[in-house]
Amino acid sequence: MSENSGGVGERSEQVVEDLMEHFANDVMDLTEFERRLDVAHSSNSLEELNALLTDLPTSGALVRSSKLTPARGGSVVVVPSEDVRDHSLMIAVCGGTSRKGRWVPARKNTAIGIMGGVELDFRDAMLGPGVTEVYVFACMGGVEIIVPPEMAVEVDGMAIMGAFENESDTVLNRSPDQPLLRVKGVVVLGGAEIAVRLPGESARDAKKRKRLERRALRELKSDWDG
Repeated sequence: MSENSGGVGERSEQVVEDLMEHFANDVMDLTEFERRLDVAHSSNSLEELNALLTDLPTSGALVRSSKLTPARGGSVVVVPSEDVRDHSLMIAVCGGTSRKGRWVPARKNTAIGIMGGVELDFRDAMLGPGVTEVYVFACMGGVEIIVPPEMAVEVDGMAIMGAFENESDTVLNRSPDQPLLRVKGVVVLGGAEIAVRLPGESARDAKKRKRLERRALRELKSDWDG
């Protein structure tokens, strides 16, 4: 591999990472992300690669923006301890209940689904400092917990003739001041799922986005190895 091709390969890798960050921050839609991704993979020119980012905000602008709300790829919004309740109970029996949008979870939350379903969506939630706990119990029912990629999550669950599924986007170098969501519980003849999605993203869109991200990484690795 020539020195120039090595430079293009390194720049291509950085451009793909930047494009993925901007897509995660909702700067561009899926169609535009795919178009720029294809150009990044096929380009042999540093100028062409740099042009893919010229009309996009800088990384610093993304970080400053993300501190205002729990936007895609941004920070989790923290509220003072005095604004957080000690306990919260959510029960669904032969029906369903949900918490979503802009809400403040209690310090300790209990979600019970008996022949019914409970949905807890933390993507726009405002957590108190420290640890927020969720205890899950499902019997012939289900509990779904949706978190944004930037949220730190610990899971400890047990399933008896059921499933306790945790899909995690690992948070590296988590700050001690960053809130932590701790999920634990028991599932009997039912299911509990901790899913990672971007704000406003459906389960179907999340699967498509992750396929694109995996494809981008595979193609980038293949181009680099070649």
